[in-house]
Amino acid sequence: MTHLPTPPTQQPGNLRAFSQAELRPCIGHRGGAAPQPSWASSVRTGIPQAAALVLLLFLAACSGTKFIPENDKLYTGSSVKLTSPYPIPREAEIQTELETVITPKPNASILGARPKLYFWHMGQGKTKGLGKWLAEKYGEAPVLVSQVDTQKVKGLMINRLYNNGYFARPLVQTKPNVKGRTATIDYSATVQRPYMIKEIHFPDRDTLLDNDIRKTQAGTLLKVGEPYNLNTLIAERNRIDDQLKQHGYYYFNPDYILYEVDSTEHNQVDVYLCVKGSIPDRAAQPYVLNRVTLNTRYGLTDTTESIRPIMYKKYRYVPDEKIFKAKAITNAVFLYPDSLYRRRRQDQTLSRLMSLGTFKFVDIQLREARQKPDSLGYGFLNASVRMTQLKKKSVRAEVQLVSKTNGFTGPGFTVQFRNRSALRGAEQLLLNLVGSFETRQGGKSAAEGASGPVLGLTSYELGANAQLLVPRLITPPLPFLDVNLPNSDFQPRTSFGAGYRYVARRAFFQVDFLNLNYGYSWKTKITNEQELRPIDVQYIRLANTSKAFDTLLLERPFLANSFRQQFIPASSYRYTYNTQVYEQRRNQLYFSGMVEPAGNLASLVNRLSGAGRNDSGRFELFGQEYSQYGKLDLELRNYYRVTPNPASGNKIASRLLVGLGLPYGNSDVMPYLKQYGVGGPNSVRAFAPRQIGPGRYQPAEVDRNISFYDQVGDIRLEGNLEYRQDLFPFVKGALFVDAGNVWLVNDDPDRPGGQFKPGSFLQELAVGAGAGIRIDIQFLVIRLDGAVPLRVPAGGTGGNAMRLNVAIGYPF
Repeated sequence: MTHLPTPPTQQPGNLRAFSQAELRPCIGHRGGAAPQPSWASSVRTGIPQAAALVLLLFLAACSGTKFIPENDKLYTGSSVKLTSPYPIPREAEIQTELETVITPKPNASILGARPKLYFWHMGQGKTKGLGKWLAEKYGEAPVLVSQVDTQKVKGLMINRLYNNGYFARPLVQTKPNVKGRTATIDYSATVQRPYMIKEIHFPDRDTLLDNDIRKTQAGTLLKVGEPYNLNTLIAERNRIDDQLKQHGYYYFNPDYILYEVDSTEHNQVDVYLCVKGSIPDRAAQPYVLNRVTLNTRYGLTDTTESIRPIMYKKYRYVPDEKIFKAKAITNAVFLYPDSLYRRRRQDQTLSRLMSLGTFKFVDIQLREARQKPDSLGYGFLNASVRMTQLKKKSVRAEVQLVSKTNGFTGPGFTVQFRNRSALRGAEQLLLNLVGSFETRQGGKSAAEGASGPVLGLTSYELGANAQLLVPRLITPPLPFLDVNLPNSDFQPRTSFGAGYRYVARRAFFQVDFLNLNYGYSWKTKITNEQELRPIDVQYIRLANTSKAFDTLLLERPFLANSFRQQFIPASSYRYTYNTQVYEQRRNQLYFSGMVEPAGNLASLVNRLSGAGRNDSGRFELFGQEYSQYGKLDLELRNYYRVTPNPASGNKIASRLLVGLGLPYGNSDVMPYLKQYGVGGPNSVRAFAPRQIGPGRYQPAEVDRNISFYDQVGDIRLEGNLEYRQDLFPFVKGALFVDAGNVWLVNDDPDRPGGQFKPGSFLQELAVGAGAGIRIDIQFLVIRLDGAVPLRVPAGGTGGNAMRLNVAIGYPF
């Protein structure tokens, strides 16, 4: 038997311990028109030429090469090439790993310009002033070729190749490439066959610890026939530790596991997993929970010593009955006296208690129960769950900028009262008073041919709503779901809601909105969430309509129907899958799907009761015509980070929206509130909100001032593609393309070309493109996007007039 060649940073002989260099990732530093007068023509051609000249001068000034010493070069980056006479498993992954050890990182550049170098130069030789401030805030010293330690980088690369099983004399060579005042360094790594795992041996001693380690072997990450990989060995060690933590081994540590790796013939290795010979006795035994104390009154200046605990369901409970019932706390605790310690239950308890929304801090202390001797190889732990409360009642007021998808924006306010334990069971009671004054932006423009006042584009709103959130599912036992969700880290909730909202569209109409809802929300994993609303009733009363609006409804029967049928007895179910919670992931996915049927139960009641239709030929419920429809909404987003650095904001973001509303039974048209519109700062940004569609429909010039109410539909298809780039600290740029439209399910003679046709809908998509700047200071994002239409559904390009959008937050 021969031993593996010794890597520069590994210990000789068998791999008994990991060196620091192996365990720690290496992170780098970071026809027919009249001719125009000659002067107009010269201005049009001269401006682009002048702009190009200014841009070239800027790029030359900011390229950074003028600040480089004569005997040196500006280092602009490196490349890595991996070669072998044999196939290379996981080639792309290994190449990326080699790239991460290259230091230093070159200066940041934008289209070949390096403005940070210019800012740095402005501060040279200065102790104060604007130049000094810009240098410290935005400057960056030039990275020179002379600063690149190629021998160090080569050594780190060879180490990483050893860690991936390339023990047979890997070779790394460098080649500098000089171009003017800049230079790059190319690294070329040549490897032979990697060493493959031949056999895997788990501990074979007859001890409780070794026996429990062997029980984890079925889920091992080590596979016979796969290449030796140090990262896999580390992950396997952590996996075993996690499994042991679920079986009582509270004091065990992954460092107590060692590997012996011996080479055999034909580039193969045998892997022996063992436990260190000398580990603390308590690390080698499982533990049982002895006493569990729940303290809901804990604070930094703890005065609970004088409060006598009570015993409740075997828990030692320090009560605060004015705020909580004991049952409300114990339902969120998964550490049980006389049960085997499991880290999963500890983490679950912390998560559940924090998700109640009533505590500022929660921690769990575990100590050995010294007064209780070990039994049959098991030790005992005392657990103390300490909870620091938030104030039970609070009032918050805030002034905000309201921005809606229908294009209405303006100042608004919210005043909220919160009771964090309204019924002494950690129920959250929220009372909100809201108001706003909004104007629809982009409602008219000379380019659109609008003349006269645009009707109904100023809106006043005032409302109040209440919500009660109960931290459990109030429902009978279900055959498909344990209502206690014992394996979830997240507290399920039952919600009850009611609200009223008054909206006045100036010189058009007033509307009263009433809503009642009841539903459930729960999460079985961190990445998914489900929401079920068996009852979601909305009643919308149209009042005080103006003559102009009455005339509009008379001229457009479809619109009149959509406003008339405003009693909506609906239910809904939504499923959300979101991997954005994993911030380190390079590719993140978000999906949301919702189905919403309405009026079916009311229709069944009418038919069973034998109720007749009214004069309009429709059924009524409680003296009101009700809407009947089915609605499906799908949203898919993807975020791909173009660099491996998790802190980078350079990414490709995409979104697809699909919506379908189908009126049937008691309805000929979807309620206006439930119809779709596209356009605006969060949609197709080259068009104003509800300026597109439905289909190829284009309102006549005389109707431009009221087309906002017409350009909605029952079907929506929208897609967005955006590249986001970090520019400066807190400043990001973007390039984007948007496309979308809405269509009608049923034909409307007043909106010709608006019905959905399977053979032509793709040609009816409105398309726009543009660029934007975003100021992102984490808690606030201010966005400025400029976009031009490339295609309009009715034909043409829409005049190519740029549209500016100012908004808060990202579009998606």
